[in-house]
Amino acid sequence: MQAPPAVEIDPSDPEIVDIPETLSTDDPMQHRVVVVGGGAAGLELATWLGHRLGKRKAASITLVDRSRIHVWKPLLHELASGSLDAEVDAIEFIPHAVKHGYRYRIGAMCGIDREKRQIHIEPSYDEEGQEIIPRRVIGYDTLVIAVGSVCNDFKVPGAKGHAIALDTADEAARFNRKMINACLRANAQYEPLRPGQLHCAIVGAGATGVELAAEIHKAMRDIAAHGLDRIDFNRLIKLTLIEAGPKILPPLPEHISRPTHQMLESLGVQVLLNQRVTEVRADGVVLNGNDFIPAEMKVWAAGIKAPKFLNNLDGLEVDNINRLIVRETLQITRDDSIFAIGECACCVLPGARALVPPRAQAAHQMAAAVYKSIVNQALGKPPVKFRYQDFGSLVNLSEYGTFGNLFDRLSGRSVKVEGFLARTMYRSLYRMHLAAVHGPLKAGLDLLSGLITHRSEARVKLH
Repeated sequence: MQAPPAVEIDPSDPEIVDIPETLSTDDPMQHRVVVVGGGAAGLELATWLGHRLGKRKAASITLVDRSRIHVWKPLLHELASGSLDAEVDAIEFIPHAVKHGYRYRIGAMCGIDREKRQIHIEPSYDEEGQEIIPRRVIGYDTLVIAVGSVCNDFKVPGAKGHAIALDTADEAARFNRKMINACLRANAQYEPLRPGQLHCAIVGAGATGVELAAEIHKAMRDIAAHGLDRIDFNRLIKLTLIEAGPKILPPLPEHISRPTHQMLESLGVQVLLNQRVTEVRADGVVLNGNDFIPAEMKVWAAGIKAPKFLNNLDGLEVDNINRLIVRETLQITRDDSIFAIGECACCVLPGARALVPPRAQAAHQMAAAVYKSIVNQALGKPPVKFRYQDFGSLVNLSEYGTFGNLFDRLSGRSVKVEGFLARTMYRSLYRMHLAAVHGPLKAGLDLLSGLITHRSEARVKLH
């Protein structure tokens, strides 16, 4: 094997440590906080710490992520349908880090040395396979793992190769291109459509699958309205939502799942319950080992698990889906210097056997708790105990309707909401996230700008 090229190291650079052939963001003069994962929880935490500690040189804050942009994960289904444009709505880590007082380093974490307090980062490559940044290590004093989750295909044959899982912005954009190309192809051909052409099968009727079905229904008809007039899209487009359980939106109450189910069926979406996908093929999906549904497009949205590399991370304790087991302070069970937050953390609610659900509100609350703990650490105080508060759930079916419930802490009851009020509250969740990572002023200006340009833009992304 050819030896890796030598790396010139400037000993005066505070980001370099004396490790042969490796780069690091260590600064021996400051407490080093490293956040791995630039999702909702990780980016919010790095932003808050950058403002509080990084800008004041009270600590060195570093965010590590394999991507160069951040897209709020609950909106990936909109990116997939084309109603959200990543070129406009994504947050670029490099300028964001400069503005908010933290460092950004591109790369995917692949290992850890807890004794040396170093994490290992895979090399980064460009689209042509050329190495951009070599394999390296980053030193830490406090480590926060916020790498989120990926879809759990339950080892179903063909699921990984033939279905798209909306885990990242790249995957969502890939589905969008596939959908647009399918529409263009069908409109241009002279022969009749083959079985499954323009059909989309969505495996999993949780929030992602349900919201994606509604968004695709609207998007494909918007695409047809832009000059694709040789095909009767209202008659030939078919959406099938497949759920292994007895109802859609399994974790949510009946007063949300029932009207959502009815709305989907009124749009012509075929909803199949108690049906297990046993194989995914290039031309469709197999149910229960026998029935076959032809489908040109397949999306896997059933179940989640944490990234596989967490399962072999220097002895850290994980559950059966690779999530790091944490205590009530969100510190992992075997190392006080490491926290885990978001969907990669397995956190049991105090006094109950239930786990903190994998929701955006939980990620936000976890980030806030760890932020307080790290600030407390700088002040010589103990970490705070995390207490999850469920504020309710909202499900948005594109322009067709929004259903949800809010938890009234005063009465202790759940209040049903729907229609315009629910839609406004659903959108406000994203605005709250933007306010957390940009500040209220910029978030407000972005909202105003979006309202002004909304009427002049195409209703769906077409490239």
